[in-house]
Amino acid sequence: MRLSVHPVSPRTLRKEFRPTLRLALPLIFAEIGWMSMGVVDTIMVGRLPNSAVAIGATGLGQSLYNSVAIFGGGLLLGMDTFVAQAHGRDDIGDARHSLVNGFSLALALTPILMLLVSFWPMLMRRFGVSSELIQPMQPFLQALNWGTLPLLCYFALRRYLQAVHVVNPIMFALVSANVVNLVGDWALIYGHLGFPAVGITGSGWSTCLARIYMALVLLITLAYVESKRSLPDGALAVGIDLQRVRALLTLGSPAATQILLEIGAFSAATALIAKLGPVPAAAVRVGHQLGRGDPTRAHLAGWSAILLGGGFMTCTGLVFVTASEQIARLFTPDPAVIRVGATLLLVAAAFQLFDGLQTVATGALRGSGDTRTPMLANLIAYWLIGLPLGYVLCFRFGLGALGIWIGLCIGLIIIGSALLFAWHRRLRSKVSLR
Repeated sequence: MRLSVHPVSPRTLRKEFRPTLRLALPLIFAEIGWMSMGVVDTIMVGRLPNSAVAIGATGLGQSLYNSVAIFGGGLLLGMDTFVAQAHGRDDIGDARHSLVNGFSLALALTPILMLLVSFWPMLMRRFGVSSELIQPMQPFLQALNWGTLPLLCYFALRRYLQAVHVVNPIMFALVSANVVNLVGDWALIYGHLGFPAVGITGSGWSTCLARIYMALVLLITLAYVESKRSLPDGALAVGIDLQRVRALLTLGSPAATQILLEIGAFSAATALIAKLGPVPAAAVRVGHQLGRGDPTRAHLAGWSAILLGGGFMTCTGLVFVTASEQIARLFTPDPAVIRVGATLLLVAAAFQLFDGLQTVATGALRGSGDTRTPMLANLIAYWLIGLPLGYVLCFRFGLGALGIWIGLCIGLIIIGSALLFAWHRRLRSKVSLR
């Protein structure tokens, strides 16, 4: 027997919007909090005397660090499946088992990731990036690196709490961490509250402290949530299980690779632009913080989420078009950075819709068990099409940073279109009876 595929009606979509928003809003605010930390850092270092170098160095350092650390966090995504399934069958002991082994994986990953991050300054010198950017970037990157363990612990705790439907504390942790980061930036960058002024290195230490704070908030939340559970004898007897760790890696690796390909593409673009000097690098930092700062990275569901995500990103694109120069002025008083940054924000506006579509479609596909399609789409569109095209436009046609972003924009349009089509086909196959 085969069921016909009925079109998605506006009435059906309206019914889905409310539950989608109810589930997603706390995580949306959490992602806004995550994005805002980078925005605050950029604004704070942008007031240093040489704002182009300060913004360019922190932007390059953040991009390089995130390409490694967020990949490590992606390897923990398998916790979503194990914990959610255990929670669904009321097997709290197994859910805790996944949490303990997720923590074990985070501990094992930390020294590896920190070692990889430590190689970035040397690699950037070999790549031809100016020492004017690398010299201030190196201590900033070292400060960020000390926050790797609390960051991975935060990721593990978040995966667990989300899977057992405890999301409001995640929102609180990230939003309040912005206050911690802001005060830390003010004290450490410019020398207040008895601290010496250490410039952009202070921004790295402030971010590190904010990540320790986030991990502590979620750890306290976990202790409170678990104290309310009535558990049978032996439920606390959990230990390291290499088979569970291996299973977590098996589930998380494709998603982590997809994240690495996406973030890595923008990190590679930042490194390419850094070869042009501090002003283009600083302008790209401004563009990244806004153009890539979509708050729809929660794993939403179905067409309602895709329409909501696409609609939101279209609105942000319109804001970039109408107020690009005013937005750039928030980050720096340097006229050269403002001019280039405003131009890049216009390109960012062009890909907002497709960025929203690819983000939510990736979450929908991942939720249905397909992590391979987003990974391949990012590999092909960014690394085989977008970056090579951007390189040619930047260095062969003389478009500079604008050329790199045009290439990335085209890659993103391809990804958004391809993943939307993949989700549509997968939805049709689910509706057809087996």
